[in-house]
Order: sequence, then structure tokens, then C-alpha cells
Amino acid sequence: MQDIINNIVEKVVRGEIQLHEIDNFLEANAAMVARRLAIEKLTNSNLPSIGSTILDYAEIKNRNAENVIGAVQVPVGVVGPLRVNGDYARGEFYVPLATTEGALIASVNRGAKAVTLSGGTSVKIIFDGMARAPVFKLDSIIDVVDFLDWVKKHYEDLKRIAESTTSHGKLISLEPYVLGNNVWLRFIYDTGDAMGMNMATIATEKVCEYIEENFGRARCLAVSGNMCSDKKQSIVNSLHGRGKTVVAEALIPNDIVTKVLKSDKNLIHEVNLRKNWAGGARAGTFFQYNAHFANIIAAIFLATGQDMAQVVESSSGYTWTEVRENGIYISVTLTSLEVGTVGGGTRLPTQREALSIMGIYGSGNPPGSNAKKFAEIVASTVLAGELNLLSALANKELGKAHLKLGRAAKV
Repeated sequence: MQDIINNIVEKVVRGEIQLHEIDNFLEANAAMVARRLAIEKLTNSNLPSIGSTILDYAEIKNRNAENVIGAVQVPVGVVGPLRVNGDYARGEFYVPLATTEGALIASVNRGAKAVTLSGGTSVKIIFDGMARAPVFKLDSIIDVVDFLDWVKKHYEDLKRIAESTTSHGKLISLEPYVLGNNVWLRFIYDTGDAMGMNMATIATEKVCEYIEENFGRARCLAVSGNMCSDKKQSIVNSLHGRGKTVVAEALIPNDIVTKVLKSDKNLIHEVNLRKNWAGGARAGTFFQYNAHFANIIAAIFLATGQDMAQVVESSSGYTWTEVRENGIYISVTLTSLEVGTVGGGTRLPTQREALSIMGIYGSGNPPGSNAKKFAEIVASTVLAGELNLLSALANKELGKAHLKLGRAAKV
């Protein structure tokens, strides 16, 4: 076998075989080895660490990645226990975070301690639906009005066509948007325990075919017309939601603020107002009036096999604080949290284990309950991270913490 691999590698180096064509000649894992050896020769590099992986490329091929040469390892830590009082997540949880940023896990962990000693978070999911919005071209506004009327009258037909492509997805609403002779139809789906972007895309493509066949004046130019909006900031996602809109809140008593956070509730509140809200408004960080949602979202996404690019909209949201007589109230609102416990990268071995730590790998009973449980845990973890960072800023601890935990040597 090694002679066969070496022969393939030499053909790649000579330009006779393209990297992606190696799969035509070798079994999946042998192809991964041959690709890595070819890259080492082509780039004059040595990649033993990338090659040291537990991944079975036969399980990845045509599902998760292409032209695979190995894997990259990222440290995974846990925060917790974090008490969550949600409709789906109830109890104390340990949450895995994958990151290379020193002090991040420690920071969120102190916030989790403060939240748990305060009785935990209260969490509610106030919207749940994955959006896909194709753009249609029509000749005139007259055709646009006729088209909107046709869509309204044929909604049940469109729903039937969409749901014929999936055993789990359900079309729950359809929102039209118009600009000149362009029409976007924003399809909203219940996707169960899957994040659901692919499910929504496949269903919507089928509907677009039906529309073009039965309303000849409308031509679908793209199944994703950016009104979805996927992997980008948008007003429509902030206002209407995409994925799950989740609100988590907690009341941190005065003694916990003093003893655990070693801070002052008035300073924490003022930092939130002047940093997150006034500073965010002055800088133009629209839909991002928070301290570091993206830090926690990215670390959880990486650990659990979520779509990393969806950190963009999933970390959009707001941190709100109020000084109360018995402590400080804090809430976080995640407008477009896109998570799943089945499909995509969740099926990979280390990601499965990370989800299992929280008791949410695979489909829930009833369907959709695991993804909702996950969303409540994520929002609660984000709250813990926000609480501690605001406290650290109020205490002037941020630089000291990074010096201690994020730097290998003195400045």
C-alpha cells in the first residue's frame, strides 16, 4: 500500500493528478495520507501533527470536508457547574469551550460560579425558526403584485411541496419583501434538533421549482437572496430572528457581587451603559451592544461542531443591566442563535463527546427539545461571560488576568 501511496504522491507533485482526484485512486484514509504527503513535498513543509488525528476520513468524505489532510487540535476546557432554569435545560451543567485565548475559560467560569450561587439563570426561547429567502425577478410591479397574491393563495401548496423534502422540517411562515421588480420570499422553518440551514435550502429549492413552473412570470435568481440572512449581520435577523431568539436573565445578590466578583453593582452597570451601549452606538456596532458574546459563542461552536461562520449572526445581541436594592439584574438577548445537536459537525467524535457532556447529543424527545436545551445553555453561558467581563472591567482586572493566564512571558 505504501508503494501505491508514494506513486500517487509523485503524480500529484508532477501535476498529473489533482489533489481532489486522489479519492478516485485510494481508499478514503489512504487518500488523506497521500494528500498530506503531497502537500509536504509541494510546500517543503513537515506536517506530522496535522496528520495525527482520530478522524476517520471515510466518515467525513462527502459530508464534512474536502481535500482533507488531517485535523487541527484546539484546547477544550469546561466551565461550571452552571445552574440553568429553562424550559428545556434544568439543573447544573458543565459547558465545553474550545479556545486558544488564555483567561477566557477562567473568566466565564467565575461568572458561572456567581450565577449558580445566585440561583441560576432564567431562560426563555421567544422565537424558533430557520430562514431561507430566495430572490425572484419579475418584469414589473404589476407582476409583483400578482405574484404576491398568487403566493398568498397557494401557501398551502408551497408548504406541502417544502415539507415533502424532509421528515423533520415544517414550514411555519412565509414573509414577502419587495424592492422594485425584485421579490424575496423569506421561508421560515421549524427544523427540529438540526440547525437546519441545509434542510431549509433543499426544501426552498423545491418550492422555487414549483413556483417557476406554475407562475411563469417569476424567475428565481438565487435560492439565497441575502434576506435570510446567513453568515452576516442584518436588521431582519435582529428584528425577526433566525435560528433561536433567546433571553437569559439573572439577579446577582449584593453579597455575591462583593465576595465572588469582588466588584460593585453600580460600577458594573455603568460600564455596561458607557461601554456596551454608548460606546457601541458611537462606534456603530449595530446589533452588537454587548461585551463579548462572540468569544463564548465561538468557543462553544468550535467544541460542539456548529457552523463556525454562523458565529457572525449568532453573537448578535444585547446585554442589559439594572441596579436593584438587593443586587444587580443582568440579561442577555441573543437574537439569532443558530445551533443544532444533529447533522453537520455534531457527528464528529470529539464534538459528539462535547455535546454529551451537556446531555444533548442527537435527537431529543420530543424532536427539537435537545436543540432548545442547547440554546438555553448557550445563552446562560453567554450571560456568565458578560457578567464576569463587566466586573473585570469595573475592577480594572482585564489586563492583569491576561498577563497571568494569557501570556507565557512578562511584557
